Amino acid sequence: MNGITQTLVIGSRGSPLALWQSEWVKAQLEKHFRHLSVRVEIIKTTGDRILDSPLSTIGDKGLFTKEIEHALLDGAIDLAVHSLKDVPTALPEGLTIGAITKREDVRDVFVSHPQRSVKRFDDLPHGAAIATGSLRRKCQLMSWRPDLRIIDIRGNLNTRFAKLDASNWDGMILARAGVLRLGWEDRITEVLSLERILPAVGQGALAIEIRTKDTSVLKYLGILSHEPTTMSTCGERALLRRLEGGCQVPIGAYGRFEQNMFRLDGLIGSLDGKSVVRGAIETSPEDSENAGTKLGETLLAAGGERILNAIRSSAAPTPTPLQP
Repeated sequence: MNGITQTLVIGSRGSPLALWQSEWVKAQLEKHFRHLSVRVEIIKTTGDRILDSPLSTIGDKGLFTKEIEHALLDGAIDLAVHSLKDVPTALPEGLTIGAITKREDVRDVFVSHPQRSVKRFDDLPHGAAIATGSLRRKCQLMSWRPDLRIIDIRGNLNTRFAKLDASNWDGMILARAGVLRLGWEDRITEVLSLERILPAVGQGALAIEIRTKDTSVLKYLGILSHEPTTMSTCGERALLRRLEGGCQVPIGAYGRFEQNMFRLDGLIGSLDGKSVVRGAIETSPEDSENAGTKLGETLLAAGGERILNAIRSSAAPTPTPLQP
Protein backbone atom coordinates (compact mmCIF):
# COMPACT_ATOMS: atom_id res chain seq x y z
CA MET A 1 0.00 0.00 0.00
CA ASN A 2 3.08 2.24 -0.46
CA GLY A 3 3.10 3.28 3.17
CA ILE A 4 -0.43 4.70 3.03
CA THR A 5 -2.37 4.04 6.22
CA GLN A 6 -5.99 2.98 5.89
CA THR A 7 -8.36 3.41 8.83
CA LEU A 8 -11.14 0.98 9.63
CA VAL A 9 -13.77 1.58 12.32
CA ILE A 10 -15.27 -1.36 14.23
CA GLY A 11 -18.70 -0.94 15.80
CA SER A 12 -19.06 -2.71 19.14
CA ARG A 13 -21.20 -2.90 22.21
CA GLY A 14 -19.58 -1.46 25.30
CA SER A 15 -19.58 -4.47 27.62
CA PRO A 16 -16.18 -5.86 28.69
CA LEU A 17 -16.80 -9.04 26.68
CA ALA A 18 -17.90 -7.18 23.54
CA LEU A 19 -14.85 -4.92 23.80
CA TRP A 20 -12.57 -7.93 24.28
CA GLN A 21 -14.01 -9.43 21.11
CA SER A 22 -13.63 -6.23 19.10
CA GLU A 23 -10.12 -5.57 20.38
CA TRP A 24 -9.17 -9.14 19.42
CA VAL A 25 -10.44 -8.57 15.87
CA LYS A 26 -8.60 -5.20 15.79
CA ALA A 27 -5.36 -6.87 16.88
CA GLN A 28 -5.67 -9.62 14.27
CA LEU A 29 -6.29 -7.15 11.45
CA GLU A 30 -3.42 -4.85 12.45
CA LYS A 31 -1.10 -7.84 12.89
CA HIS A 32 -1.72 -9.17 9.39
CA PHE A 33 -2.13 -5.84 7.58
CA ARG A 34 0.49 -3.39 8.77
CA HIS A 35 -0.98 -0.51 6.76
CA LEU A 36 -4.28 -0.74 8.65
CA SER A 37 -5.18 1.48 11.58
CA VAL A 38 -8.25 0.10 13.34
CA ARG A 39 -10.28 1.78 16.06
CA VAL A 40 -13.32 0.64 18.02
CA GLU A 41 -16.48 2.76 18.24
CA ILE A 42 -18.82 1.89 21.14
CA ILE A 43 -22.52 1.84 20.26
CA LYS A 44 -25.24 1.24 22.84
CA THR A 45 -27.94 -1.22 21.81
CA THR A 46 -31.50 -1.79 23.00
CA GLY A 47 -30.40 -4.86 24.93
CA ASP A 48 -27.78 -2.78 26.74
CA ARG A 49 -30.20 0.01 27.64
CA ILE A 50 -32.98 -2.13 29.10
CA LEU A 51 -31.46 -4.07 31.98
CA ASP A 52 -34.42 -4.36 34.34
CA SER A 53 -36.49 -6.77 32.21
CA PRO A 54 -35.92 -10.33 31.02
CA LEU A 55 -34.73 -10.54 27.42
CA SER A 56 -37.80 -12.59 26.54
CA THR A 57 -40.12 -9.67 27.35
CA ILE A 58 -38.41 -6.91 25.35
CA GLY A 59 -38.54 -8.41 21.87
CA ASP A 60 -36.22 -10.85 20.18
CA LYS A 61 -35.01 -9.39 16.89
CA GLY A 62 -31.69 -7.58 16.93
CA LEU A 63 -31.65 -6.68 20.61
CA PHE A 64 -27.85 -6.46 20.57
CA THR A 65 -27.26 -5.64 16.91
CA LYS A 66 -29.88 -3.21 15.55
CA GLU A 67 -28.24 0.11 16.42
CA ILE A 68 -24.83 -1.15 15.32
CA GLU A 69 -26.33 -2.23 12.00
CA HIS A 70 -27.82 1.25 11.52
CA ALA A 71 -24.34 2.73 11.98
CA LEU A 72 -22.96 0.25 9.46
CA LEU A 73 -25.60 1.10 6.87
CA ASP A 74 -25.06 4.82 7.46
CA GLY A 75 -21.31 4.48 6.89
CA ALA A 76 -20.39 5.60 10.42
CA ILE A 77 -18.49 2.33 10.93
CA ASP A 78 -16.86 -0.12 8.49
CA LEU A 79 -17.52 -3.42 10.23
CA ALA A 80 -19.31 -4.75 13.28
CA VAL A 81 -18.19 -7.45 15.67
CA HIS A 82 -20.98 -9.48 17.27
CA SER A 83 -21.35 -12.66 19.26
CA LEU A 84 -22.84 -14.83 16.53
CA LYS A 85 -25.56 -16.05 18.90
CA ASP A 86 -26.89 -12.46 19.04
CA VAL A 87 -27.20 -12.10 15.26
CA PRO A 88 -30.70 -12.73 13.82
CA THR A 89 -30.87 -15.24 10.96
CA ALA A 90 -32.32 -12.56 8.65
CA LEU A 91 -30.00 -9.57 8.19
CA PRO A 92 -31.08 -6.11 7.03
CA GLU A 93 -30.88 -5.53 3.29
CA GLY A 94 -27.43 -4.31 2.36
CA LEU A 95 -25.59 -6.18 5.13
CA THR A 96 -23.87 -9.56 5.21
CA ILE A 97 -21.67 -11.65 7.48
CA GLY A 98 -18.18 -11.28 6.05
CA ALA A 99 -16.51 -13.80 8.37
CA ILE A 100 -17.25 -16.18 11.23
CA THR A 101 -14.31 -16.85 13.52
CA LYS A 102 -13.12 -20.13 14.99
CA ARG A 103 -15.43 -20.82 17.88
CA GLU A 104 -14.43 -21.16 21.50
CA ASP A 105 -15.76 -24.01 23.67
CA VAL A 106 -19.54 -24.09 23.10
CA ARG A 107 -20.49 -25.54 26.48
CA ASP A 108 -22.20 -23.84 29.40
CA VAL A 109 -20.68 -23.83 32.88
CA PHE A 110 -21.92 -23.90 36.44
CA VAL A 111 -20.49 -21.23 38.72
CA SER A 112 -21.18 -22.02 42.37
CA HIS A 113 -21.65 -19.28 44.95
CA PRO A 114 -18.16 -18.80 46.47
CA GLN A 115 -19.48 -19.40 49.99
CA ARG A 116 -21.29 -22.63 49.11
CA SER A 117 -19.58 -25.98 49.63
CA VAL A 118 -21.45 -27.58 46.71
CA LYS A 119 -19.45 -27.25 43.51
CA ARG A 120 -21.13 -29.81 41.21
CA PHE A 121 -24.58 -29.33 39.77
CA ASP A 122 -25.79 -32.82 40.68
CA ASP A 123 -24.96 -32.13 44.32
CA LEU A 124 -27.21 -29.07 44.61
CA PRO A 125 -29.83 -29.35 47.36
CA HIS A 126 -33.54 -29.59 46.58
CA GLY A 127 -34.97 -26.17 45.69
CA ALA A 128 -31.58 -24.60 44.98
CA ALA A 129 -31.63 -21.11 43.44
CA ILE A 130 -29.82 -20.87 40.09
CA ALA A 131 -29.45 -17.65 38.09
CA THR A 132 -29.64 -17.42 34.30
CA GLY A 133 -30.94 -14.90 31.80
CA SER A 134 -31.64 -17.52 29.13
CA LEU A 135 -34.93 -19.33 28.46
CA ARG A 136 -32.92 -22.01 26.66
CA ARG A 137 -30.95 -22.72 29.82
CA LYS A 138 -33.99 -22.42 32.07
CA CYS A 139 -35.90 -24.96 30.01
CA GLN A 140 -33.11 -27.52 30.05
CA LEU A 141 -32.30 -26.93 33.71
CA MET A 142 -35.95 -27.44 34.70
CA SER A 143 -36.17 -30.57 32.57
CA TRP A 144 -33.08 -31.89 34.35
CA ARG A 145 -33.96 -30.63 37.86
CA PRO A 146 -37.62 -29.50 38.11
CA ASP A 147 -37.12 -28.66 41.80
CA LEU A 148 -34.83 -25.74 41.02
CA ARG A 149 -35.74 -22.11 41.63
CA ILE A 150 -34.63 -20.11 38.58
CA ILE A 151 -33.55 -16.50 39.11
CA ASP A 152 -33.54 -14.19 36.09
CA ILE A 153 -30.27 -12.29 35.76
CA ARG A 154 -29.15 -9.59 33.31
CA GLY A 155 -26.00 -7.57 32.83
CA ASN A 156 -22.45 -8.15 31.64
CA LEU A 157 -20.24 -10.89 33.09
CA ASN A 158 -18.61 -8.67 35.70
CA THR A 159 -22.05 -7.53 36.86
CA ARG A 160 -23.32 -11.11 37.03
CA PHE A 161 -20.40 -12.29 39.14
CA ALA A 162 -20.93 -9.34 41.51
CA LYS A 163 -24.66 -10.10 41.76
CA LEU A 164 -23.96 -13.75 42.52
CA ASP A 165 -21.40 -12.94 45.19
CA ALA A 166 -23.79 -10.53 46.92
CA SER A 167 -26.76 -12.93 46.75
CA ASN A 168 -28.03 -15.96 48.62
CA TRP A 169 -28.28 -17.97 45.38
CA ASP A 170 -26.56 -21.31 44.99
CA GLY A 171 -24.97 -20.52 41.64
CA MET A 172 -25.46 -19.41 38.05
CA ILE A 173 -25.06 -20.74 34.51
CA LEU A 174 -22.90 -18.96 31.93
CA ALA A 175 -21.37 -19.64 28.51
CA ARG A 176 -17.85 -20.96 28.97
CA ALA A 177 -16.59 -18.96 25.97
CA GLY A 178 -17.18 -15.59 27.58
CA VAL A 179 -15.85 -16.69 30.95
CA LEU A 180 -12.60 -17.87 29.33
CA ARG A 181 -12.21 -14.75 27.21
CA LEU A 182 -12.48 -12.44 30.21
CA GLY A 183 -10.16 -14.50 32.41
CA TRP A 184 -12.74 -15.76 34.92
CA GLU A 185 -11.89 -19.44 34.40
CA ASP A 186 -10.99 -19.95 38.05
CA ARG A 187 -14.64 -19.25 38.99
CA ILE A 188 -15.93 -22.20 36.95
CA THR A 189 -16.86 -25.06 39.26
CA GLU A 190 -18.23 -27.43 36.59
CA VAL A 191 -18.39 -27.59 32.81
CA LEU A 192 -21.83 -28.94 31.87
CA SER A 193 -22.07 -31.69 29.29
CA LEU A 194 -23.76 -31.20 25.93
CA GLU A 195 -26.04 -34.11 26.79
CA ARG A 196 -27.37 -32.01 29.66
CA ILE A 197 -27.53 -28.57 28.05
CA LEU A 198 -27.30 -27.78 24.34
CA PRO A 199 -25.80 -24.35 23.63
CA ALA A 200 -27.37 -21.43 21.83
CA VAL A 201 -27.13 -21.27 18.06
CA GLY A 202 -23.70 -19.86 17.20
CA GLN A 203 -22.45 -19.91 20.79
CA GLY A 204 -18.69 -19.35 21.08
CA ALA A 205 -18.23 -17.85 17.60
CA LEU A 206 -17.86 -14.22 16.50
CA ALA A 207 -19.56 -12.75 13.44
CA ILE A 208 -17.99 -9.91 11.46
CA GLU A 209 -20.79 -7.99 9.74
CA ILE A 210 -20.11 -5.66 6.81
CA ARG A 211 -21.93 -3.90 3.99
CA THR A 212 -22.78 -6.39 1.23
CA LYS A 213 -20.93 -4.55 -1.54
CA ASP A 214 -17.97 -3.42 0.56
CA THR A 215 -15.27 -5.53 -1.09
CA SER A 216 -12.60 -3.18 0.25
CA VAL A 217 -13.31 -4.46 3.78
CA LEU A 218 -14.18 -8.04 2.82
CA LYS A 219 -10.69 -8.61 1.40
CA TYR A 220 -9.22 -8.30 4.92
CA LEU A 221 -11.54 -10.79 6.59
CA GLY A 222 -10.18 -14.03 5.17
CA ILE A 223 -7.64 -14.24 7.99
CA LEU A 224 -10.50 -14.22 10.52
CA SER A 225 -12.75 -16.75 8.79
CA HIS A 226 -12.80 -20.39 10.00
CA GLU A 227 -14.49 -22.71 7.54
CA PRO A 228 -15.45 -25.58 9.92
CA THR A 229 -17.10 -23.10 12.29
CA THR A 230 -18.78 -21.30 9.40
CA MET A 231 -20.26 -24.52 8.02
CA SER A 232 -21.30 -25.78 11.46
CA THR A 233 -23.02 -22.56 12.48
CA CYS A 234 -24.63 -22.31 9.04
CA GLY A 235 -26.45 -25.55 9.90
CA GLU A 236 -27.40 -24.26 13.34
CA ARG A 237 -28.73 -21.00 11.94
CA ALA A 238 -30.73 -22.85 9.27
CA LEU A 239 -32.38 -24.82 12.06
CA LEU A 240 -33.18 -21.63 13.96
CA ARG A 241 -34.51 -19.99 10.79
CA ARG A 242 -36.86 -22.92 10.12
CA LEU A 243 -38.14 -22.80 13.69
CA GLU A 244 -38.46 -19.00 13.57
CA GLY A 245 -36.91 -18.87 17.00
CA GLY A 246 -35.37 -16.14 19.09
CA CYS A 247 -34.95 -15.00 22.70
CA GLN A 248 -38.57 -15.88 23.50
CA VAL A 249 -38.25 -19.55 22.52
CA PRO A 250 -36.07 -22.20 24.22
CA ILE A 251 -34.03 -23.59 21.31
CA GLY A 252 -30.62 -25.24 21.51
CA ALA A 253 -28.32 -26.51 18.77
CA TYR A 254 -24.83 -27.81 18.24
CA GLY A 255 -23.27 -28.56 14.85
CA ARG A 256 -19.81 -30.07 14.41
CA PHE A 257 -17.75 -32.39 12.23
CA GLU A 258 -17.20 -35.95 13.38
CA GLN A 259 -15.36 -38.55 11.26
CA ASN A 260 -15.75 -36.51 8.06
CA MET A 261 -19.49 -36.09 8.61
CA PHE A 262 -21.54 -33.12 9.78
CA ARG A 263 -23.67 -33.83 12.86
CA LEU A 264 -26.27 -31.44 14.20
CA ASP A 265 -28.17 -31.81 17.47
CA GLY A 266 -31.21 -29.65 18.09
CA LEU A 267 -33.77 -29.05 20.81
CA ILE A 268 -37.09 -27.27 21.32
CA GLY A 269 -38.50 -27.00 24.82
CA SER A 270 -41.40 -25.53 26.71
CA LEU A 271 -40.79 -22.61 29.05
CA ASP A 272 -41.21 -24.83 32.13
CA GLY A 273 -39.04 -27.65 30.78
CA LYS A 274 -41.83 -30.21 31.04
CA SER A 275 -41.92 -30.79 27.28
CA VAL A 276 -38.65 -31.17 25.40
CA VAL A 277 -38.16 -32.45 21.85
CA ARG A 278 -34.59 -33.31 20.92
CA GLY A 279 -33.17 -34.82 17.74
CA ALA A 280 -30.07 -35.14 15.58
CA ILE A 281 -29.10 -35.45 11.94
CA GLU A 282 -25.92 -36.55 10.20
CA THR A 283 -24.97 -35.64 6.65
CA SER A 284 -22.08 -34.70 4.37
CA PRO A 285 -20.18 -31.55 5.41
CA GLU A 286 -21.24 -29.45 2.41
CA ASP A 287 -24.91 -30.09 3.18
CA SER A 288 -24.95 -28.48 6.64
CA GLU A 289 -27.53 -25.80 5.78
CA ASN A 290 -30.01 -28.33 4.35
CA ALA A 291 -29.39 -30.51 7.40
CA GLY A 292 -30.45 -27.67 9.67
CA THR A 293 -33.68 -27.17 7.75
CA LYS A 294 -34.42 -30.90 7.72
CA LEU A 295 -33.78 -31.27 11.45
CA GLY A 296 -36.11 -28.34 12.05
CA GLU A 297 -38.85 -30.15 10.14
CA THR A 298 -38.22 -33.32 12.15
CA LEU A 299 -38.38 -31.50 15.49
CA LEU A 300 -41.59 -29.71 14.50
CA ALA A 301 -43.24 -32.98 13.48
CA ALA A 302 -42.10 -34.69 16.70
CA GLY A 303 -43.99 -32.24 18.90
CA GLY A 304 -41.98 -29.08 18.51
CA GLU A 305 -44.70 -27.30 16.57
CA ARG A 306 -47.14 -27.88 19.42
CA ILE A 307 -44.61 -26.49 21.90
CA LEU A 308 -43.89 -23.42 19.77
CA ASN A 309 -47.58 -22.73 19.18
CA ALA A 310 -48.25 -22.91 22.91
CA ILE A 311 -45.41 -20.47 23.66
CA ARG A 312 -46.49 -18.00 21.00
CA SER A 313 -50.15 -18.10 21.91
CA SER A 314 -49.54 -17.64 25.63
CA ALA A 315 -50.16 -14.21 27.08
CA ALA A 316 -46.97 -12.15 27.08
CA PRO A 317 -46.08 -8.48 27.49
CA THR A 318 -45.95 -6.50 24.27
CA PRO A 319 -42.31 -6.32 23.14
CA THR A 320 -40.65 -2.96 23.48
CA PRO A 321 -40.15 -1.59 19.95
CA LEU A 322 -36.53 -1.25 18.86
CA GLN A 323 -35.38 2.30 18.40
CA PRO A 324 -33.84 3.30 15.06
